[in-house]
Amino acid sequence: MFEKLVAIEPVSLIPTAEEELHRYAKQVVLYRDIPENEEEILRRIGDADAVLVSYTSRITRSVIERCPHIRYIGMCCSLYSEASANVDIACARERGIRVLGIRDYGDRGVVEYVLHELIGLLHGFGMPMLRDEPSEITGLRAGIIGLGVSGRMIADALAFMGANVCYYSRSRKPDAENAGIAYMPLDDLLAQSEVIFTCLNKNVLLLGEREFGILGEGKVLFNTSIGPGFDSAALERWLDLPSTHFFCDTKAAAGPVAEGFFSRPNVHCPGVSAGRTQQAFVLLSQKVLANIQTALREM
Repeated sequence: MFEKLVAIEPVSLIPTAEEELHRYAKQVVLYRDIPENEEEILRRIGDADAVLVSYTSRITRSVIERCPHIRYIGMCCSLYSEASANVDIACARERGIRVLGIRDYGDRGVVEYVLHELIGLLHGFGMPMLRDEPSEITGLRAGIIGLGVSGRMIADALAFMGANVCYYSRSRKPDAENAGIAYMPLDDLLAQSEVIFTCLNKNVLLLGEREFGILGEGKVLFNTSIGPGFDSAALERWLDLPSTHFFCDTKAAAGPVAEGFFSRPNVHCPGVSAGRTQQAFVLLSQKVLANIQTALREM
């Protein structure tokens, strides 16, 4: 059992999961707002030996070095790689601090968002129609860039609806290819697809000026990654081409764009994370608690 566990900001646990935290720590402190700066993070952690953090704050080397009691840091958000994490995992490892994160808890909501927006665009439901007449997903040439869990789920959903789905990934996915999702080199995927979906890890940027030139006019780009999977300036220039459309659920997914970007008629962004659903919070809570149990068993 930990002596003191502190959630330095809102971490999206459901009420029963918050109650269960008391099984794993003698004292539990849950902050309901985001700390304004590093000094406030330090104050909140204090003498805690277990810390929970979401995606809105950073646990830096400076914080870790100034909080000598920490034994465990639980990331209540996606941990895809050490380089993209909002916790300095390398520093934590140097000091013997266990860091565990979670993955794959909000993907179903993302798939529903994609289908909702794509169907709206093809049929003209609530937005200008992509083509001259309503169209189905059946026969749509769809390209997935990044075939991780969410990318594969989107691919499977589109294939079920009758789309011709191809993918590009750093590594080949034999199971996907056996299911009929064909691999293509990136340039071919961009040139031949009508709709592209970027499903990439944080800080992975694959599309620049050259790639957008290959993509060309009359195309649709969905970004379902946590951050932009492209050069944002190149995206803006691509959107000046006729009949181009860009979709993302949160503004952060567009990256550093110019003022007025989200007022463009061909930019569609509800400003709400599609993965933050009731079901996702339940799954997130289960994974966060399982990580705490794992950490305690290893200590």
